[in-house]
Amino acid sequence: MYAPARLTALTTAVVAGSIAGVLVLADSAHEHDGVSAAIDPHVAADAIAARSGPLTAAAKLLTLIGSEAVVGALALLLIIALLERRGPFFAMCAAAAMGVSACLTLGVKQLVARDRPGPAIRLGAVDRTYSFPSGHTLNSAVFLGLVAMLLLPLMHDRGRRIAATGALTLLAIGIGSSRVYLGYHWASDVIASWLLAIAILAMVGLASTIWRRSSARTVRSGDDQVPAPIVKP
Repeated sequence: MYAPARLTALTTAVVAGSIAGVLVLADSAHEHDGVSAAIDPHVAADAIAARSGPLTAAAKLLTLIGSEAVVGALALLLIIALLERRGPFFAMCAAAAMGVSACLTLGVKQLVARDRPGPAIRLGAVDRTYSFPSGHTLNSAVFLGLVAMLLLPLMHDRGRRIAATGALTLLAIGIGSSRVYLGYHWASDVIASWLLAIAILAMVGLASTIWRRSSARTVRSGDDQVPAPIVKP
């Protein structure tokens, strides 16, 4: 398989930078100091001050879209679509990415063991799971990123692809922001989730690029072969 050194280096830098950011935020969240202590109370206060009927309704809708049930069902449909339209490799990439996302959500929550914001600022039912990272944010961001990276390239119109990618990005931001607005997560939980999603998607991007270029080289190599002449006795 073939991967340009520049792309591999860039992916490594993105993944390493994202993980470093998550580690800093995780330590801060666990110790209740540093970055988390500096930004989380202020962002939470701003979110409370900005609350209104329409914004609350929109936040609840975004949270529903990013829920485990909805994202899980949509991810299954995405895997089926990729299997039919792009083949097993891309379907497996999507399945692996969603699996890693789910495992990181559960594993990192247990490692950091950060409590959620108190009931005084929460709008909705009690959630007794840990706060760091945000599962809604991480899983939905990975799913939406997979749609943009693996499914949207099938669209022939470049303008529509760009518009769709922008819409998916805004949706991912909206889902994460809704978790802070509704008082279920601290801002650093959501930021860490986006960083984890970036790391996962960067690796998917590298793998898919390697696969495409390797497949193209195989096809070209096959086209260059000259059939052996048939020798008649």
